[in-house]
Amino acid sequence: MSIDVRAPAATGCPPARLPSDPVRALVIIAPASLTAALGLWGIRRRNTMWGDEAVTYQLAQREPSQIWDTIQQVDLVHALYYAVMHVIFDLFGPGLLSLRLPSVLAMSAAAGGVGLLGLRLAGPRAGVLAGLVFALLPQVQKYSQEGRSYAMVCALIAWATYALVANVPRRHRWRWTVYGLTMLLACLLHEFAVLALAAHGVTLIVSRTPKGVLRAWSVAAAGVVIGLLPLAVVSAGQSEQVSWIDGPVRPYHLLVAVIVGVACARAPLRSDGPVRLAALAVPILVLPGALLLTASLVKPLFVDRYLLFSNIGVALLVGAWLEYVHRLPRYSRTAHIAAAAALVALVPPSLSLRTPQSRSNDVTAIGAAVREAARPGDGLVYLAGRHRILAATYPGDSRRPTDLALAQGPVESNTLAGIELPARDIAARMMRFHRIITVRVARKDSLSDPQEKAKTDTLERHFREYATTRVNGARITVYVRDHGPSAKAGPPVRRS
Repeated sequence: MSIDVRAPAATGCPPARLPSDPVRALVIIAPASLTAALGLWGIRRRNTMWGDEAVTYQLAQREPSQIWDTIQQVDLVHALYYAVMHVIFDLFGPGLLSLRLPSVLAMSAAAGGVGLLGLRLAGPRAGVLAGLVFALLPQVQKYSQEGRSYAMVCALIAWATYALVANVPRRHRWRWTVYGLTMLLACLLHEFAVLALAAHGVTLIVSRTPKGVLRAWSVAAAGVVIGLLPLAVVSAGQSEQVSWIDGPVRPYHLLVAVIVGVACARAPLRSDGPVRLAALAVPILVLPGALLLTASLVKPLFVDRYLLFSNIGVALLVGAWLEYVHRLPRYSRTAHIAAAAALVALVPPSLSLRTPQSRSNDVTAIGAAVREAARPGDGLVYLAGRHRILAATYPGDSRRPTDLALAQGPVESNTLAGIELPARDIAARMMRFHRIITVRVARKDSLSDPQEKAKTDTLERHFREYATTRVNGARITVYVRDHGPSAKAGPPVRRS
């Protein structure tokens, strides 16, 4: 059976009758409430933070002029998000709750938007189910508790998509302006949101919308692209920011979502109005990932969180499929059993997502390990220097040893990780210490950089490893000078 994503031409097709206000409220509030509850559950993750959140935490506390000076050198793509978080920190103070609550609220808004989309496309039951499915998706649960921009982007795209669907049977210019501004805001928060714009275009084409609708969308889309272009051009000069994306692409979450979504789309799903549900959901689920994977053949760019908004598509398809199954009485018992089994299967990943181990590193554990290993008079070396931010998130609670490579701190230099001394000076300074603690992130780092080579060569030639502690995402190693007075002092640091 083929997937039918076509819709009747919108000409002469009146808009679908809108349901009553209580029904509309239900399809928004129920998914949003569940998303908020899941987002608040374990939001502190045992008072831990991971590296990307550490960047937000530190930059958002700087003055606006400092943020501006920093983003001109690095991380321009997240400039708007840092500005938003600076305002939030000013109002409520810095902390884990003020760092993550905006994402919880944004994802709750996204869930409400998904519910409203399902309502408009396939009726109230499909809307509620789609919104609840969206709230339960593991990726949605994960990034609703992240101090990054992805939840906000997802919320804006969900509501822009609703505006798109609502605009098809209408020609009001101000409605297309709202759509364009919402999409532009999403793209300014993260450039890859523009991939959703491409999916919207495909939806209108396969839905055979009138030329007037396509023309209005084209004008709005052109405005979005023009508005995004300056940011895209300037941020392209900071492409080293994504140099960590290497190795084989593993789009496992996306592939599972595509398989499930396409399987659901093969059913005769209910769909009302000029835009059919499958015509909207399949492109937003499949196309952004396909485009990013294709681009990754030239330069590695694929990261699943960049496509968080694709979950809107799979949630709509699964919600509509559940509504379809509900209309088949002979399958109702099987459907209920399958739904219960799916909920049970979601429990382990939901529990896991609220642990520090669910993220690739834990900056609080790294900082604690450095403090535990440190003694008065020790030196500290980061391998590589750009990872300094991982142990510098809470400077107030750190008995930090002397940072041997640092010439100018991150705030003073308007950078993320500070400016390091020349290679020769780093080596000379290391030779004045008898104990050095190193922080090495579990990731391949190039030794072509002369400063990193100087650190490694000095350690290999003049120091020996004394003890190593492994924490989530890093190794904290104590090195002692051969024949140095500290080589025999005290017990070794616990290995773990």
